[in-house]
Amino acid sequence: MTAPTCRACGAALTRTFCDLGLSPLANSYVTPERRHRGEVFHPLHAYVCDACWLVQLEAFESPEAIFSDYAYFSGFSAGWLRHAESYVATMIARFGLGSESKVVEVASNDGYLLQYFVARGVPVLGVEPAANVARVAVERGVPTEVAFFGRETARRLAAAGHKADLTAANNVLAHVPDIHDFAAGFAEILKPEGVATFEFPHLLRMIEQRQFDTIYHEHFSYLSLGVVIGILRQHGLRVFDVEEWPTHGGSLRVFACHEAAAHAPTPELERVVLSEWGAHLFDPSGYAGFGRAVADIKCAALRFLIEERTAGRTVCAYGAAAKGNTFLNYCGIKPELIRAVADRSPHKQGTWLPGSRIPVVSPDELLAMRPDTVLILPWNLKDEIAGEMAAIREWGGRFAVAIPELTVF
Repeated sequence: MTAPTCRACGAALTRTFCDLGLSPLANSYVTPERRHRGEVFHPLHAYVCDACWLVQLEAFESPEAIFSDYAYFSGFSAGWLRHAESYVATMIARFGLGSESKVVEVASNDGYLLQYFVARGVPVLGVEPAANVARVAVERGVPTEVAFFGRETARRLAAAGHKADLTAANNVLAHVPDIHDFAAGFAEILKPEGVATFEFPHLLRMIEQRQFDTIYHEHFSYLSLGVVIGILRQHGLRVFDVEEWPTHGGSLRVFACHEAAAHAPTPELERVVLSEWGAHLFDPSGYAGFGRAVADIKCAALRFLIEERTAGRTVCAYGAAAKGNTFLNYCGIKPELIRAVADRSPHKQGTWLPGSRIPVVSPDELLAMRPDTVLILPWNLKDEIAGEMAAIREWGGRFAVAIPELTVF
């Protein structure tokens, strides 16, 4: 059998980073009309390239199959909206953006971020492949192009007058199988002194915190700063700054520009790159042991849920998130261990989680069940969710997270 090849450099992929078995697409929620049908499961096997150190999955589905009709709406997370609003204020102040500027966001989702630029009088354009999500953005007053971003889309938009002073690409760089075509698009659409920002979960934090549930088929790549610098450089883009953020369990915000632009590199850039070298992200030792740690998390979670069931206690979950679906399917957890999962998004309520077939309900429906324990699947939002669902405490209910280790609070 031919080994898969690296999407960044073409080398054969032979080193396993983490093998999570078989899993369905993490955002393929099961609707009532599909409940009694089967699902397609694909290998969820992450490799690390020994030549360029990009961690990646094979592409089993096209972006069109995954993202053209999407179940994730960014605007349902209050914490993420605060993050977006802060980004807008910071970018306007740092780069002097105003009514003569243009901001383009790639994978703009439901307009969650661009709405704040619109409110401050800065012209914007969203680029979003999911038509159902783009409609929500347009209803919010955010002009949105329904398209996948890459070199050709960027050339078309640039020719139509959409050259950008700033581009934003939040949690999308990992979602593209052709990472070179995607990166090339920013070189096409940026003005000579324009700035591109990319936010993505940091591979270093993923390893440190054992965040294996961020591995799912919609995430084709798992990124370090060093790898991103190398990919962007191949398309005439120079990284000049980086910021570390707590979002998604630990993310990077990378700032890039054309090679000849005037933006000077910051000391923070060197600091983060050196931290990656110190963590051995560019040699095999940095990846050893991750799979064993993941298996330990699985065993601890199953022991806890079995003990809860044996003691006659009811467990529900909160957050019908993609990361939760990876966790549930890897662990083999089904409704006999977790009765239901609550989610604020009406687009998910009334469906069943892919693979595990746990029903998705509203937060009010979960409260009516009076569970003894609520397992928070998006552990990165545990404080926000525990605050929203504080009524659980009224009957002695508890919260729990499984990653990076099982914690009941």
